[in-house]
Amino acid sequence: MAVYTEVPDDEVESFLTEYDIGEVLSLKGIAEGVENSNYILHTTVGNYILTLYEKRVKKEDLPFFLGFMQHLAAKGISCPIPIAGKDGDYLRTLCGRPAAITAFLDGMWPRRIQPFHCRALGKTMAEMHLAGADFTLERPNSLSVSGWQQLLESCESKGDQVKPGLTRELEQELAFLSSNWPDSLPKGVIHADMFQDNVFFIHENLSGVIDFYFACNDLLAYEIAICLNAWCFEPDNSFNVTKAQLMTRAYQETRPLTREELEALPILARGAAFRFLLTRLYDWINHPAGAFVKPKDPLEYLNKLRFHQSVKSVRDYGIVL
Repeated sequence: MAVYTEVPDDEVESFLTEYDIGEVLSLKGIAEGVENSNYILHTTVGNYILTLYEKRVKKEDLPFFLGFMQHLAAKGISCPIPIAGKDGDYLRTLCGRPAAITAFLDGMWPRRIQPFHCRALGKTMAEMHLAGADFTLERPNSLSVSGWQQLLESCESKGDQVKPGLTRELEQELAFLSSNWPDSLPKGVIHADMFQDNVFFIHENLSGVIDFYFACNDLLAYEIAICLNAWCFEPDNSFNVTKAQLMTRAYQETRPLTREELEALPILARGAAFRFLLTRLYDWINHPAGAFVKPKDPLEYLNKLRFHQSVKSVRDYGIVL
């Protein structure tokens, strides 16, 4: 979450007249994340999240995102529930941006990931995949293999400004991934951005998942690969096998993985590291002046990518076939 668009007091007051959620008492920007402008909205009725969707999020994708959150909530998955206006619509316009209000979700994201976090994540991830099986809307993953070439080109070879030789290394990796990416594994709707700041806990209990604005149809095992990158590396870049084991075992207790999915995890994890390296590089190069949020270091994911390049089989993650 972040703030790129400022919302004047009079505009939010006028905006809320289209809802039945009381009058505004306060509006506080959330200076985290890199995608949209987000505020904690406190009204005479309760607390909500107000989101203004910025340029990277396409307006035509918003019915998918909001609909998927509604679908998951109806299946018992704890996530932000979109709030409809008096006319029944969930999507509106504020300050020239598409905007929506969602219910406030209690909890805090873990600043220091512990093994129990990974166990709870694995279970919830599998539950989400099963719950989304009958979601009827579809959205292809624009940030998978087919979109990586365009994203790399949009960095205009400026990767070498971050690290000498980086652009060439990324070009070589893209060629490898394009030639070896699996396409016959089980598919479904994935969150695709389940980083620690998008997963809330109350003590040791996972209380909910937020920020579904990368959700898409893709390989279900790719979600696990993303989470291996996001949750199972230590600050010194070492890979924590125990966390990976706990996460994948908990996942499989709810949705068993096929042998083909398990065998594909090394290349999927390699691709996930590449994807986040690319988007972080793009954000680093194109960081908007005046934004409250600081862009994340792309080189963190270069280190993770190089680890996955050294992996010989899924057993190197502590996962037994």
